[in-house]
Amino acid sequence: MRRLLATVLASATLLISACGGGGGGGGEESFDDESVVIYSGRNKNLLGPLIDKMKTATGVNVQVRYGDSAELAAQLLEEGDRTRADVFFSQDAGALGALAKEGRLTALPQGSLDKVPAKYRAADGTWAGVSGRSRVIVYDPRVLPEQPKSVFELTDPKWSGKVGWAPTNASFQAFVTALRVVQGEEKAKEWLTAMKNNGTKTYPNNVGILNAVDEGQITMGLINHYYWYEKVAEKGAAAVPSKLAFLPGGDPGALVNVAGAGIVKTSKHAANAQKVVDYLLGAEAQKYFADETKEYPLVAGVAVDPGLPALDSLKGPEIDLARLDSLSKTLDLLKEVGLV
Repeated sequence: MRRLLATVLASATLLISACGGGGGGGGEESFDDESVVIYSGRNKNLLGPLIDKMKTATGVNVQVRYGDSAELAAQLLEEGDRTRADVFFSQDAGALGALAKEGRLTALPQGSLDKVPAKYRAADGTWAGVSGRSRVIVYDPRVLPEQPKSVFELTDPKWSGKVGWAPTNASFQAFVTALRVVQGEEKAKEWLTAMKNNGTKTYPNNVGILNAVDEGQITMGLINHYYWYEKVAEKGAAAVPSKLAFLPGGDPGALVNVAGAGIVKTSKHAANAQKVVDYLLGAEAQKYFADETKEYPLVAGVAVDPGLPALDSLKGPEIDLARLDSLSKTLDLLKEVGLV
């Protein structure tokens, strides 16, 4: 455990430093004895309104510690049996996988697990995905009439200086982790090196990449799908000239990752913690994420944004999402290539 804790702590420290801080308003909160405490890698601006709805719907008093998912996973490992956390709500599957590997999460009831397709929950039942997002290529159809079919096309010299990425961004790092797991360490290193040598432009986040494509600064970029849909909802389709390429054929650039939740094994409020998880897997919360972030609800019967392709039509790589827990190896690779 100490080795994993050290690597997770190191990963969290580097990620937080690179991204300019945690996930939104951590600090040393004081928790009352009767509340269900959520450690949340989803930020307060997004989750706060849903927590209010949750309290009303479940009758459970909930308190939240916000932060970066990797940072909070490291904190949970460090706190061990002393942790006050009851529920871990992660921005990505990797942090959940790290906690499950160390035995810090308890198995969820089968009835809760069955709400979510098997590929979006832990094989051992310790966590379930709440909402999904796909990696995509955003491109400028004004200069690129045919969309790319693979991230491996982007190393072509004709795209020199015309592609954007965000190496310090957590979603990009999850994609690189999937690339490592699916294609192997050497293939991942070769791709990263070729992209760097091809003059790929670095941005701090997905929004910066999207705006750069819309403004004609670059031709393509690697982002999560929902940033484009949120911008269209805010600005209108006429103000967003870019388009999205949902990649086919199991390409690593089509990774579908999830935000998900699990119950901490040492929770003293297990019954109420289960109510919290079931609420996140219920229609109200699923619709909230579909409406507010344009993510994919993972529970059947909840409508997605009408502009989105159906979740079951996406052709991401075949990967156990729990294997995204090897973030430390990804960060080592990114450092070796000189990207972080």
